[in-house]
Amino acid sequence: MVQFGKKIAEETPAAEPKPTNPQRVETEAAGDALVKASVATMSEAKDFIRDQIFMRIEPLVAVRISKQELMAFVYKLVAEIANDRKILLNQDEQRLLGISIVDEMVGLGPIEPLLRDATVADILVNGPRMIYVERRGKLQLTKLQFRSDAHVLHVAQRIASSIGRRIDESSPMLDARLADGSRVNVIIPPLSLKGPCLSIRKFSKTMMHFSNFVASGTISSQLAKALEIAARCRLNIIISGGTGSGKTTLLNALSSMIDPGERIITIEDAAELQLQQAHVISLETRPPNLEGRGEINQRSLMVNALRMRPDRIIVGEVRGSEAFDMMQAMNTGHNGSMSTVHSNSARDALGRIENMILMGTGNLPMRAIRTQITSALDLVIHTERMRDGVRRVTEVVEVVGLEGEVITLGTLFKYQFDGENPDGTLRGSFEATQVRPHFLPRIEYFGFGSAFLQALGVKEQKVEA
Repeated sequence: MVQFGKKIAEETPAAEPKPTNPQRVETEAAGDALVKASVATMSEAKDFIRDQIFMRIEPLVAVRISKQELMAFVYKLVAEIANDRKILLNQDEQRLLGISIVDEMVGLGPIEPLLRDATVADILVNGPRMIYVERRGKLQLTKLQFRSDAHVLHVAQRIASSIGRRIDESSPMLDARLADGSRVNVIIPPLSLKGPCLSIRKFSKTMMHFSNFVASGTISSQLAKALEIAARCRLNIIISGGTGSGKTTLLNALSSMIDPGERIITIEDAAELQLQQAHVISLETRPPNLEGRGEINQRSLMVNALRMRPDRIIVGEVRGSEAFDMMQAMNTGHNGSMSTVHSNSARDALGRIENMILMGTGNLPMRAIRTQITSALDLVIHTERMRDGVRRVTEVVEVVGLEGEVITLGTLFKYQFDGENPDGTLRGSFEATQVRPHFLPRIEYFGFGSAFLQALGVKEQKVEA
């Protein structure tokens, strides 16, 4: 009979006044070896139970029955096998072993608990022995591990097969989406030298509102009011920032200000937007099939969206030649359209859009491209994940116009860093420049002129009779 979870205290002799006693050191080493042997035996026994259950349950049967039924059946088998083999596992150990077996059968193995953890935003698997998570903007190494490279690869292949794709040496990269909407990237050897690597951006089930952003320090109450009005008044908005800086979350919050009576078309690579309105048509790109055919990219969806009578078009992220069609849409009556772009600053965002338009056209002169951009865009909002882990809006600028060959920008809000608090968080303020924006007539047309100027800290000019 093998007992688990029991320390062999009786094997360790009583403490002696002289720690350098050779006999005591030898006895302690023997006790440590016995404890390690017990732990190893426990691990081997659990692996044995796991293997036995996998032999008794057909994979096709496991995916067809409900998770609750499978869990009950696995619990029963764990108890039976442990009884037959005289392996003493308490109820908690049986339950945890059963959960891990079910997670491996129909889930993502050791990282399945992380998918259920609401505090985790990203899951990063760097080979079998190194699993990181992001919590509150900071990366943390977990104690969870896969058994081997083959185990990670098995999970990756399960993800690929669920969407009709494959991941192997001939196709070593994969972008996919889990059933809950989480976005997954997989890269395996020979491209990855650390073994199979998974990067999972979890799908948030809770809708963030501007009040949440104010509470977390992402924006100030004044800035929140200004952004709410900008979204309501159908300004064309680009949100810029780095990876994981909160662009999509902010885009979701802005979209909540859209009038329910408007027809909205969304275009994404992987559906992440959570629009609350009823009249929303969501379009998603399609990767090529196993033969390399059938791909539908964002530009094709953008062209099709223009034929669907949209009031607004929201592109999850502009990353290629579809930028040209996006600017065209904003210039042809689809005011209030929004998108995100990767960049280091608001001005860099416009530079990236220029380059993406050149990718799509190639023969347009730069002045014509910049004229398109200045005519289309009203506002650029830049976000950053700062070193304390907090995501903040660091800059809000209006696109004023073109002076010669240069796009002119006007800063409306800027985050001013003041220092660091004792707890490591950054101290700063969101300062309004108190400048009357050039798009103010549009705001006044919707009846929010006074409220917008108040949010900017601009005093209204009284006109004497």
